[in-house]
Amino acid sequence: MEVEVKFRVDFSAMKDKIESLGAVFVREELQEDVYFSLPLPKLLRVRKLENLGKAFLTYKEIRDLGRNEEFDELEIEVSDFEATVEILKRLGFREDVIVRKRRLVYRLNGVTLELNDVEGLGGFLDVEVISDDVEEAKKKIWEVAKLLGLSEEDVEPRLYQELIREALRKSEEE
Repeated sequence: MEVEVKFRVDFSAMKDKIESLGAVFVREELQEDVYFSLPLPKLLRVRKLENLGKAFLTYKEIRDLGRNEEFDELEIEVSDFEATVEILKRLGFREDVIVRKRRLVYRLNGVTLELNDVEGLGGFLDVEVISDDVEEAKKKIWEVAKLLGLSEEDVEPRLYQELIREALRKSEEE
């Protein structure tokens, strides 16, 4: 089970905080996620890691709809991003939104920190633990969040694709 809490943050200020705690830098990822229309709690996406030359097909099921912190996830690496997107389209899946982001990945005390600069949305920090013990995972997440000065008020419960859709609607209204 993937347990994750997303926080809205200032990207560069949070980068400094993470590094000041001694978190280990793992890698930078330039991501392009193509999400397909499925009824919630199901999510289907194809992710391209542009700078790493990799792509993944991911199916997620949200276990706590509304908070969006607990996910049952299946992911496989695919050899061709564009072909995978095209196969899904030909199977009848409709492209929903595209999310592009620059992600810096860190590890601290068994917790993964994914600092994101999301195109059109700004900075976010996903604090993640993979565990079957959801309560223990959340405890670890919040221990690290508190070290970073984050609180419940900083939590962003909406999915990236919901935030992108909202931003697109606002720009169309203007």
